[in-house]
Amino acid sequence: MPSKPTVRPTTPPTIWLAHGRHTGSSAAEEVIRRCLRRHKDDGLVDDFTEPAEERRADALVFEARWRVEDTVTVRARVTLSDAGAWVLAAEAERPWDPRWPSPATLFWPSDPDTGWDHDPVTGGRMRGLNPLPDDEEAARRLLKGAAGDGWAVHVVLHEAMTPDQRGRTPLAGMLPPGLRHRVVEHRAAPHQLRWVNWALRATGVEVPRGGAVVLPGSPAPADYDAAGFAVRSVFLDGSEPAELIAAVTRYAALEKPLPTGAEEAVTALRERWTLLTLEEELARERALVAMYAEALEAMTQSRDLYREAAEQAHQALAAYRESVGPLPDRQPPPDSPLQQLTRTFGRLKTTALALRPGPAPEPARDEEPSERGTG
Repeated sequence: MPSKPTVRPTTPPTIWLAHGRHTGSSAAEEVIRRCLRRHKDDGLVDDFTEPAEERRADALVFEARWRVEDTVTVRARVTLSDAGAWVLAAEAERPWDPRWPSPATLFWPSDPDTGWDHDPVTGGRMRGLNPLPDDEEAARRLLKGAAGDGWAVHVVLHEAMTPDQRGRTPLAGMLPPGLRHRVVEHRAAPHQLRWVNWALRATGVEVPRGGAVVLPGSPAPADYDAAGFAVRSVFLDGSEPAELIAAVTRYAALEKPLPTGAEEAVTALRERWTLLTLEEELARERALVAMYAEALEAMTQSRDLYREAAEQAHQALAAYRESVGPLPDRQPPPDSPLQQLTRTFGRLKTTALALRPGPAPEPARDEEPSERGTG
C-alpha cells in the first residue's frame, strides 16, 4: 500500500525564519561577532552569546535577545556551518509584525558588499535583483528550484522593455523591514517571457507580460491562488509598485508549512535556549523544583496505593482460609490414558523378558585323550 504523505507542521505566527549563504572574504563568524558587539554597544541588542555546549567542529551557534516596541522580547538563534551556510530562527512574544526590524540585520551588517545574503537555492541575492541566466536550460533549473523552495518568497518579474537605471531598483528596499531578507527577486528579460512561462507551467502560475507573479513554493499554502498573486503590470520607473508589494506582503502572511530543515531550528530555539535573564533562570529553577516535587508526590502516592492493595489482598486471603477451613492435601492428578497405556506396555515388556528362555548350557568338555601306544 502506498504510504500516506507526511503532513508538515505549520509555521507558528510568532516565528521568523530565513536561511542563506555567506560568500564574503571575511570569516562569517567574525562578521557576526563584530555586528552583535556593535549592536549591543548601541543598545539595539540586550545581550548575545555563543553557547559552548553547541559548539561543533562543523558549526557554530549564536544567540541574541532584543526588544521591539520597547516591551516585546525577541529571541533569535543563528546556526552557522563551516561552509558559510546559515539558518536563522527568531521568535517574538506575540505574532510577528512585518514592520519590525528584520532579525537578519541584528546578526549581519547592512553593507551591500559583505556577501552574506545569497539564497542557497538559486544563488540570488536577497537584497538585489537577479537577472535570469541567458542559457535557457540554466534558467529552467533555477526557476524549478525557486518554485519548490519553502524558505524564501520568490518573485518573478518580466521586463516588457529594458529598463533604465531607475527601473533597476530592487524590490527589497521598498518592502516592510521584516520581509527584506526573505524575498528573492528574479528579473526576466523581454525576450525570455515565453520559455519562463513554459518552465513554470507545472506550478500552475504564469507571469503576465510586463508584470510579476509570486511563486507558490512547495508545498503551496492552502490559501494560495495563482491569479490572486499575479500582478498585471509593474512600472519600472523607480516608483513604488504598490500592487506587487501588497501581493508579497499578503503571501508572507499566509499560513505555510515549516520549510524543510526549519523544524529542527525552531525546536533548538525553544528547547536549547541558553541566554536567560536572572528572572528567567529563577523561573526555570522554580519550575524544575515544582516538577520534581510533583514526581516525588506521584511516586509516594503510588507506593501507598500499592501497600494498601497488598494489605487488602492479605486480609482477603486470610478471610477465605477461615471460611473454608484447612485445605486438603493435594493429590496428584490421575494418569492420562496415554500414560496408562505406556505403563501397561512397560509391564508387558518386563514380563516377556522374564519368560524368555535363557541360552542353552555349553556341553562339558571331555578330558584330553591320552596318547595311545603303538602295539
